Amino acid sequence: MKLNFKYRISLFSCMVLLSSFTIDKQLNKKLVVENKLQFERDEIVTIHLNDYKCFSKFKDYNDLLVKDQKGNLVVTQLVDVDQDGIPDELLFQAVVPADSKVFYTLFTDSTLSSPKSNTTTYARFVPERIDDFAWENDKVAFRTYGPEAQRLVEEGKEGGTLSSGIDLWLKKVNYSIIDSWYAKNVQAPGYYHIEHGEGYDPYHVGASRGTGGTGIWENDSLHTSKNYTKYRVIAAGPLRTIFELDYAPWSKYGITETKKISLDLGSNFSRFENRISSKNPIPNYTLGITLHQEKGTVKINQQSGIFRHWEPIDDAFVGEGIVIAPTLVKEALDHRSKAVDQSQLLIVTQPKSNILVYYVGFSWTGSKQVQTVQDWDNMLVKQAEIIKNPLLVKMK
Repeated sequence: MKLNFKYRISLFSCMVLLSSFTIDKQLNKKLVVENKLQFERDEIVTIHLNDYKCFSKFKDYNDLLVKDQKGNLVVTQLVDVDQDGIPDELLFQAVVPADSKVFYTLFTDSTLSSPKSNTTTYARFVPERIDDFAWENDKVAFRTYGPEAQRLVEEGKEGGTLSSGIDLWLKKVNYSIIDSWYAKNVQAPGYYHIEHGEGYDPYHVGASRGTGGTGIWENDSLHTSKNYTKYRVIAAGPLRTIFELDYAPWSKYGITETKKISLDLGSNFSRFENRISSKNPIPNYTLGITLHQEKGTVKINQQSGIFRHWEPIDDAFVGEGIVIAPTLVKEALDHRSKAVDQSQLLIVTQPKSNILVYYVGFSWTGSKQVQTVQDWDNMLVKQAEIIKNPLLVKMK
């Protein structure tokens, strides 16, 4: 069949238009990731998609891929921060030597897909243990407690927990343990309190702040909220977990809190971004770390915003810590009390714009991540430097 001249011209024009449209959608950008610190960084990098016009016409963000200098695809994660159905951030893991720059390539290819990660971050509501909320990565695991656990205590029933403190789970494996430990605990109550080779939960929170819980320090007393009331999962791995916890109004000041918590793969520290409001001006907003039976040692470095506890638990040691911008700290107290669960390291802060950001972390000698208190102190110092000097990312 022969095509007439006009039809051939029309068909050619359509092919050119289609080709141009395809080219417009293709993307190939160089990413320069710079580390200005004197130690290697292995961290999650965030590309804020709304900051770049080249992403404005995207329809399928799943075509976005990242490869390293050797051409190897790296694991990526899309995050819809505002939950409107459109991704706001693209995450990938970058390894950058001390005082160096490393180049990655951001590109599109619908025939390829991001590689699967062997490790992950993870968070979920846990109805099989009343209403815990738990989160973890390849290094650490945390949990806190919900309204049903509170109700059981207030009604004098067994099994509940009344605490807005943050619990620590001591894991020694890099794979996810939350589902497994809770499932086995259903079959054998108390399972995760016993070491079975993957770690365990010997950490007591009670009425304390655990590691990173909040309160108001006034007249030598710490006033605190009750359990969280609602939760929202924003992202759950593989590279970053993000969720929010709401708390009912508490104290005479009518304080309400929403804690936005995130945990990156490879990090020992959860990032807390707490939004605070109150009916009346509050005197302070205080963070705490329980001192348990006061057998550990406390180190306060207010100038650097580093607050550390190192304690023996069973046959090992646990280091807990909070890292925060020092300009936000009014004072810090090594507070000892005869009241149960009230001996605590207290960091008294004055949030700006009713938002407080801080980092809560720990390490356990049983995991082999640290062996001495000096190791833990070094990790805290590094975390403070990382916060002050994030990896710099430029797109070319």
